Amino acid sequence: MPDIVCISPVDGREVARRPAASEAEIAGALSAARVAQKAWARVPVAERVAAVLRFMDAMLAMNQEIVPELALQMGRPVRYGGEFKGFEERVRYMAKIAEESLAPVPPADAQPGFRRYVARDPLGLVLVVAPWNYPYLTAVNTIAPALMAGNAVILKHASQTILVGERFQAAIDKAGLPKGLFRNLVLTHDQTSILLASGAVDHANFTGSVEGGRAIERAAAGSFTSLGLELGGKDPAYVRADANIPHAIENLVDGAFYNSGQCCCGIERIYVAESRYKDFLDGFIELTRRYVLGDPLDEKTTLGPMAHTRFAELVRAQTAEALAKGAVAHIDAANFPADRAGSPYLAPQVLTNVDHSMRVMVEESFGPVVGIMPVKSDEEAVRLMNDSRYGLTAAIWTQDIDAAERLGREIETGTVFMNRCDYLDPALAWTGVKETGRGASLSPIGFHMLTRPKSFHLREI
Repeated sequence: MPDIVCISPVDGREVARRPAASEAEIAGALSAARVAQKAWARVPVAERVAAVLRFMDAMLAMNQEIVPELALQMGRPVRYGGEFKGFEERVRYMAKIAEESLAPVPPADAQPGFRRYVARDPLGLVLVVAPWNYPYLTAVNTIAPALMAGNAVILKHASQTILVGERFQAAIDKAGLPKGLFRNLVLTHDQTSILLASGAVDHANFTGSVEGGRAIERAAAGSFTSLGLELGGKDPAYVRADANIPHAIENLVDGAFYNSGQCCCGIERIYVAESRYKDFLDGFIELTRRYVLGDPLDEKTTLGPMAHTRFAELVRAQTAEALAKGAVAHIDAANFPADRAGSPYLAPQVLTNVDHSMRVMVEESFGPVVGIMPVKSDEEAVRLMNDSRYGLTAAIWTQDIDAAERLGREIETGTVFMNRCDYLDPALAWTGVKETGRGASLSPIGFHMLTRPKSFHLREI
């Protein structure tokens, strides 16, 4: 089996090298998971939840070690402190609602002489194929509720963040969960496809590219394995004429450039009411120029490298194409000395005079570039926001909550935000439309995705 290698975007060093699992290791993990899951499903929900909370505590205790480790693996600056605020928020919320979400539901029309209800049974064995951009948050969205619901879990983490899987395993082991119930496996893409095709897992959750999602679907075809897919995005924002402009600028700059733009729900295109366009644009550019691009292990750095040079080259190509078609760039890369062609270090960029003939406005960039367009009306904004093959989130900036709700009903997206962006509320279903994917995580619906309904119709004689 080949080695899986993590090369740091910070300086090109080899961070970790791990051999891919052997066929015997994979078979052993699957067998142990099946045995452990049968017993785990009989454990009361409250006890399962308590065990997952112990896992969370064990993970949180490693934060000081994890933050620089994560910066080395994928480039996020250490000044932002990792992912464990959101990690804890999500786990605690799912723990709070677990018993109610998993409890049997009787029909509203009770009938004398009958006991009738719909129970939630665990699916069995859940495979989590996790990405590198938010390697803890995206993985725990499925892992924590899957375990609480009575499932076993196999984790296959991205090669760029291969050490994250080991951290999950260490925390699970420290928390004392049953042996074999959770297993981190180092797998190649081919091994993952073979595993899916075999029908050996009952559900697979994948976060990644559209092409990756298609590969997952092809591999699982005919196996009847259920899938949860969070794929590409091109999340828009609309700044209405009545918006609080300073607030919109501050939050949208962060929404566009945090994590070097490598956020599933990061803002990649902005539409601004014509009457507020100049004020918004001037403030947006000024704030963007304050970023410090550099070594993510330096506390002064606010923008680290992208996770891989090829990701930065994609953004450079999209930007160059837009400029060739008449777009205007407002950020001078010369003011960001760390920006180097052929490297993962890429300055933030703000583009205007853009339109939807340009890839930078319609194709996923997943990097530190954003296009900004003026619009004449709500209707034009909605039309442009919907002119996309993706739909994860959309953000509306306005003082009128009724208008946000009205417009939100017209926007083709999984989540509608008002006066915020780039956030995941664990009380709400995290889902997407069109080529962004299928299924949902978190909220009670997240538990339903990881269980199957089982009806009981019991007649007394």
